[in-house]
Amino acid sequence: MMKELDLLKKDWKKDKNTFEQLSESAIYEMIHKHSSSLVKWILIISILEFIVLNGISLFINDENIDKFLALHPYLDILNYLNYIVVIGFIIIFYKKYRAISALDSSKNLIEQIINTRRVVNYYIFWNVLIGGFFGVFGTIAGFNDIYSKNKNLNSTSEYIAILVIVPLVMVFIWAFYKLLYGTLLDKLNKNYKELMKIDL
Repeated sequence: MMKELDLLKKDWKKDKNTFEQLSESAIYEMIHKHSSSLVKWILIISILEFIVLNGISLFINDENIDKFLALHPYLDILNYLNYIVVIGFIIIFYKKYRAISALDSSKNLIEQIINTRRVVNYYIFWNVLIGGFFGVFGTIAGFNDIYSKNKNLNSTSEYIAILVIVPLVMVFIWAFYKLLYGTLLDKLNKNYKELMKIDL
């Protein structure tokens, strides 16, 4: 797509008076189509991610996890809240895809690209936050299991474990989501910059 865009821009510069309007229209159409495709992939990946990650959790059956959740039932509530939030983001991605597909001006497309990138970053932030929160309780559960077998451990060791493990979990989650969505966001950003040149 970007190679074709560069060719159009070269033709545009050769004879600006004759081809300016045609080139602007052609470039906009290509960027519009490409942006719509990128947002569609964001939607598809978010749906697949939701299905795969939750599918894996259904097959994991650990007695220690079940016991820990029984002692902390509010974690189940938080888990259901996470489902609701993630499904809410998926619905927003779908609406963004439909909105971008129906746009007819570069100004509106610029606004939608900015909004879509912002929503995806909020989505990544939410997953990092919720992952860190569950990481804290996962570390506590693991520490308590080890503590029951080793009485030499103390609460200081637990705090150190939380301070070390939880940030690592959050960084891993951030890297995972950047890998999933980072390339798509970068391409959307390139489209945004090209549209700004046209709009100016």
